[in-house]
Amino acid sequence: MLSPETDVSRPITDRVKESLFNILWNYGFPEDKIVADLFCGVGSLGLESLSRGAKFVTFVEKDLKIVATLKKNIGKAGFAGPSTVSRSGRSNRESKVVKADAFKIGAPVGEQKYDLIFVDPPYSATRETKVGSSLSKLLVLLNEQLSLDGIVVVRTEKRIELLEQYGRLEVIERRQWGTMAVTILRRSSK
Repeated sequence: MLSPETDVSRPITDRVKESLFNILWNYGFPEDKIVADLFCGVGSLGLESLSRGAKFVTFVEKDLKIVATLKKNIGKAGFAGPSTVSRSGRSNRESKVVKADAFKIGAPVGEQKYDLIFVDPPYSATRETKVGSSLSKLLVLLNEQLSLDGIVVVRTEKRIELLEQYGRLEVIERRQWGTMAVTILRRSSK
């Protein structure tokens, strides 16, 4: 995977990514799911989702230099362009890149809502998690962009604790690796 010539992006390590996707597999993700990778950087989480059978991934990134690298990575992995069916009958996965600030638009909804949304903003943007913070407003917005059975995965520094609930999204699991943490949220049934 290519990386941009900038220190703005912080790709997740392969070991942590493998552990995270093993956890997601237990929840039934990402195979045959529609995924959004917000603050996607070079696309590591979205590309891993596609390689594990996701139907579609929307990559959201605002940095132009990183978007250029992201598009190269998508093309190199063979996930650019419209979905097609090969001679073997297997569908080639589809993706799109949206150049935007995810704090403002969340996961841009098309025909269907998202089943899995990765939220991986710069750590400096996740230090404040209380009601009214940028992260809180984004998670509340994602309530409307997430399918009924969908989940949201938020990556932060390990010392950061999310609130138990944002709108109808509630924390169902939290894991730590080194200096980072991942919190998984799901829509409450209440």
